[in-house]
Amino acid sequence: MELNRKVKFQLQFHHWVFVLLLLLLAGLLGAASRIYHKSWDVTFNARNSLSAGSIELLGKLKQPISVTVYAAANGETGKAATDFLTPYQRSKPNIKLSFIDPSEQPMLARQAGVQREGEMIVQVGKRSEHLASYNESAFTNLLMRLARDKERLVLYLDGHGERKLDGQANHDLGDFGVQLASRGFKSAPLNLSLAQEVPHNASVLVIAGPRVDLLPAEVDKLKQYVQRGGNLLWLADQEPLHGLQPLVEQFGIALTPGTVIDPQAQEMKVAATSAIGAAYGRHPLLANFNVITVFPFAREVVALEGERGWRATPLIQVAARGWLETGKVDNSVAFDKGKDKAGPITIAVALERSVESREQRVAVIGNGHFLANQYLGNAGNLDLGINLINWLAGDENLIAIQPRTTRDAQVELSQNATLFIVIGFLIALPIVFLVAGGLVWWRRRRP
Repeated sequence: MELNRKVKFQLQFHHWVFVLLLLLLAGLLGAASRIYHKSWDVTFNARNSLSAGSIELLGKLKQPISVTVYAAANGETGKAATDFLTPYQRSKPNIKLSFIDPSEQPMLARQAGVQREGEMIVQVGKRSEHLASYNESAFTNLLMRLARDKERLVLYLDGHGERKLDGQANHDLGDFGVQLASRGFKSAPLNLSLAQEVPHNASVLVIAGPRVDLLPAEVDKLKQYVQRGGNLLWLADQEPLHGLQPLVEQFGIALTPGTVIDPQAQEMKVAATSAIGAAYGRHPLLANFNVITVFPFAREVVALEGERGWRATPLIQVAARGWLETGKVDNSVAFDKGKDKAGPITIAVALERSVESREQRVAVIGNGHFLANQYLGNAGNLDLGINLINWLAGDENLIAIQPRTTRDAQVELSQNATLFIVIGFLIALPIVFLVAGGLVWWRRRRP
């Protein structure tokens, strides 16, 4: 059937209208892509996306961030830096990225103190810092350090066998001290038998399990520090208080003797004396905190209502199906009705009050093991410790889940598995293919 001119015109008209609409749709999609940005990360462990902690920190940083990378912009290192910083720029558009090529401008690199190609200088406000590694944890911690208006001093009581923030023994807090330093805190020991008082520039004082009695004069200096509004983190272990009973009275709390026994820990294949923290109080330092924590050999901390003007908030409850064991802890430990206290057990309390028009903050944790070198890597122990120090130092705007560490994506094979793969894929499979090919060739040659 032959088409007349009218039908041909209509078909051509429809064709060009379709082409125009298709071009218009492509233009609209292009314009929309410049306005709205959406991407999906399908890599293992979402390794090309920022963690919730990094995104939250970027949202709290109102100041613009300037990043200068000392590398050629179009070189391999420059492209790696651009790829690394792109997720940060998506979350915070006012991150300015610039490049200086050390080979073309060596004088600028020397003046800036740059030691290697690819090194970046990050500036927030008037503070700046160098960074040579491209990983989320290091960059986010750097931003956290620069976000503080000044360096925070964390002192830890020393001279009585306490856990040390620079110690390397299993019971010490050296690894935690390293993490604090990476986030802009400076730590130092404080021996009150030598110092006249707790220095006024201390942001936080840490008391971590003294093993011998403090002198009465030392206890008086601690009481004066608390009385004038000093912030304190007290990690109260199972050991006796060693002269710190006046602080218990000053805070209006009770440290109940006994060890928390948690059957839930046994179900998770750990000792029943390692209480699992999963029930958290409503408090700023625990905002959006939803990871478990582990507290070996924890004790109960009870806040007495309305004592000495303190506002008390229970922070952590453990052992909902367990108890506080008041007797000897051994393999045959069991709940004794009328003697032991049934769970849940509160092991951490936050105390707040107003002193001379400013807020004083104290945290008493019935456990020091959870921040020790031996246990710091368990679950969310490090995150909780960092949040505690941030809150006590008055940096609650930096309280967040810490940036994740990249999970190991490498496959580790045993010697037998490696041998099986070598024999199977490099020897047996080629032989099978050769035999199969030979059979096909032989069958085709048959008449």
